[in-house]
Amino acid sequence: MVRAIFPGTFDPIHYGHIDIALRATRIFDELIVAVYDRPLKNLLFSPDERIHLTKESFHGNSQIKVFGYNNLTVEFCKEMEAHVIVRGLRVFSDFEHEFRMALANHRLSKDIEIVALITSEEHTFLSSTTVKEIASLQGDISTMVPEHVQQALVRRMQEISDSSRINHYTSLKD
Repeated sequence: MVRAIFPGTFDPIHYGHIDIALRATRIFDELIVAVYDRPLKNLLFSPDERIHLTKESFHGNSQIKVFGYNNLTVEFCKEMEAHVIVRGLRVFSDFEHEFRMALANHRLSKDIEIVALITSEEHTFLSSTTVKEIASLQGDISTMVPEHVQQALVRRMQEISDSSRINHYTSLKD
């Protein structure tokens, strides 16, 4: 059995991620979607929320498991007895970043191979950042994310909007 890891922050998961994961299941016996919880960037959703949204996205697919992790990806691969890291490439600029990461991971663990899947054409523009920006401006993201992710984004954007409103009160006692 060949087990692969598909790591990412998935903040939030979108159809581009889902497409790569489903296509990876045609190549590997089992795919672990690994939700990283210590990235060097600001996230909209907590690790538990991202894991939940990701699990729900693959509900019913017995080939895909979802786990969180907070260590080196190659170390997580060893823990999960996986020998392959799956990555997605959307545009040419992704290649340079993924190439450097692949070389670093190979330096850390020569036993783990990196497989890059080219995104499907209809998903080349998709990124979590794009989805979040459109959602923050109340744009239609229904073709970019599953319904449960869209609902979570709408709720989160409303929470952010509500918490950023500043109420100025003047006391009549002064």
